Amino acid sequence: MSRRLLVTGGAGFIGSNFVHHWLKVYPNDRVVVLDALTYAGNLRNLQSVEEQENFRFVEGNICDKPGTACAKGERTLITELLQVENIDTIVHFAAESHVDRSILGPGAFVETNVVGTFTLLDAFRLHWEGKGQPMDYRFLHVSTDEVYGSLSPTDPAFTETTPYAPNSPYSASKAGSDHLVRAYHHTYKLPTIITNCSNNYGPYQFPEKLIPLMCINALMGKPLPVYGDGKNVRDWLYVGDHCQALDVVIHSGKPGETYNIGGNNEVENINLVQMLCQFMNELAPKLPVHPSEQLITFVKDRLGHDRRYAIDATKIKTQLGWTPSVTIAEGLRLTVEWYLTHRDWWEPLLSEEYQAYYRKVYA
Repeated sequence: MSRRLLVTGGAGFIGSNFVHHWLKVYPNDRVVVLDALTYAGNLRNLQSVEEQENFRFVEGNICDKPGTACAKGERTLITELLQVENIDTIVHFAAESHVDRSILGPGAFVETNVVGTFTLLDAFRLHWEGKGQPMDYRFLHVSTDEVYGSLSPTDPAFTETTPYAPNSPYSASKAGSDHLVRAYHHTYKLPTIITNCSNNYGPYQFPEKLIPLMCINALMGKPLPVYGDGKNVRDWLYVGDHCQALDVVIHSGKPGETYNIGGNNEVENINLVQMLCQFMNELAPKLPVHPSEQLITFVKDRLGHDRRYAIDATKIKTQLGWTPSVTIAEGLRLTVEWYLTHRDWWEPLLSEEYQAYYRKVYA
């Protein structure tokens, strides 16, 4: 059966990769993207699909109005889209997602991640109830492993039953949205599913994130800033693998459940940067500074910097049959190659606003 999807945040990094994946695998499905086009949303991410008949882009904010307004019969952007497009599946990526920005300005994170998720949930609940509560409807909430807090080097990896212990305004706002999604299933039986993923990387990622930042700075001969001692550990998940996992969850996941999605690639930040430098040296031999490792610069540590994240993805493997297919070496090579061949995509993003933010964070 074909689906009619509303993808929030679909012009962002993971959202746009998901849209490309879905339209390629399910050409008979309808995909509507809702994106506010903030600094990290980019219509060029969707350029190759914008002319497809089964695709529609709508510029708008998930915080359109408080969701309770929908109960009074008021027509909001979200309720309009749900009704006009006859949406049966929401894939909710829209979020403020950068920890550094949440430290500088936490208010936007609470507004988008908590209030926005509530608005979307309530509108979808009323839409679902108006359709007779179909069993095949889905609300997929894409969250993060950061809601679980920080691990020591010897702690076991996060599972779906790990207690929440968020340590940044970003992770706290995502934890709040997770709890709302869970509550809407428990209270209203809304068919929601939560996924908590590890650090994503790949094409279309905004330059503020670690991997594209290192690639772009190396190409420009600028310092490669590494927080603290560089020994913070992250589990890295190639975005294509993540999209495959979300596909499986939408079709086979059980409403009310949470699934952790990890890449089985725990790497210290400094080792990751060194791997990126090796690929840059190999694939871009005419770098301004060669070898690029000379540019590695240790900077003051991030406030409240979590030491280690690690995902135990046993549940999604055993229950739904998904495992990651891209190794960290394969994924990093693909990513470096993409940034090398897409200067026309990332160069316009290095605006004065971005430069000012960069100076504030890495001063």
